[in-house]
Amino acid sequence: MSSHPRHEQWRTVAAIAATVVAGFGVATQHRVNGELGQRLDDGFTAALISFGSGWLILMAILAFSPVGQRGFRALGEELRAGRLAWWVTLGGLGGALLVLSQGLVAGILGVAIFTIATVTGQTISGMLADATGFAGARKKPVTTPRVIGALLTLAAVVVAVGPQLGGNVPFAAVLLPLLAGLGIGLQQALNGRVRQVSHSALAATTLNFTVGTAALALAAIVHLAISGLPDVPPANPLLYIGGAVGAIFIAIQVITVGRIGVLVLGLCLVAGQLAGALIYDLIAPIGTPTTATTAIAVALTFAGVAIAGLGRRRRGGATRPSA
Repeated sequence: MSSHPRHEQWRTVAAIAATVVAGFGVATQHRVNGELGQRLDDGFTAALISFGSGWLILMAILAFSPVGQRGFRALGEELRAGRLAWWVTLGGLGGALLVLSQGLVAGILGVAIFTIATVTGQTISGMLADATGFAGARKKPVTTPRVIGALLTLAAVVVAVGPQLGGNVPFAAVLLPLLAGLGIGLQQALNGRVRQVSHSALAATTLNFTVGTAALALAAIVHLAISGLPDVPPANPLLYIGGAVGAIFIAIQVITVGRIGVLVLGLCLVAGQLAGALIYDLIAPIGTPTTATTAIAVALTFAGVAIAGLGRRRRGGATRPSA
């Protein structure tokens, strides 16, 4: 036990607050990249700009960080020795899919509905990851509260967009953020494992952005070869902050998960995302407008995640990534 329990308590409170802020950052990235994709009329290029700019920022920081450089060397040693599976390093693909879906459909769905869909995917993938022991984590049974929670988040998607499917909102526009949410749930587990092995949040975050940027660059090249150049880039500098925001909230998640656990991390991220989504849809809307139905769907989403999380805690407490 720590000799300074009050200090530890305040550190935990600070980690929780930082994670809620990170969730708000996720909603901010949804909003920014959604409009950038609309302005460029090219979600692929918007995604590459966002993820690539975050990668450049992290590489510049890494160049002056001995701790981050040691982390990368440690990762290389673990991979060469076979103690770390190569696929554990691919967490950035989940982030790449999220950013791509932002550029393609967040401008159609609006921030709140887009967030509901991604959170639903995260809830389902978290349940599957626990059931299978993904990335070396302890296996946990699929409990009734977790199933109820997942069903509530799915119900929230139906409430939010059901009446509009096939009309203003094509089915594919909802499916893409759902799949991205599935990827993000797995990404969190993979990045947590990489952080443990490297002992460096910077190394884990930079690896995440390196993998995601490479994947998006390939996708953008193929898309440009087929569809041609995007529209003239917008002049508003705020539309280019998505990469910096992403680098910050990924780093916060990587740092705080070790103190507050995966369960509380997920709940805090959801709280920040849903609050941010409603705020952005009210003060700076894009896509489908926020209605009372959207607010009900947001409440269902948070209730679903909370029920799933509380059920998980009763089975043995908040989990942490396995060593």
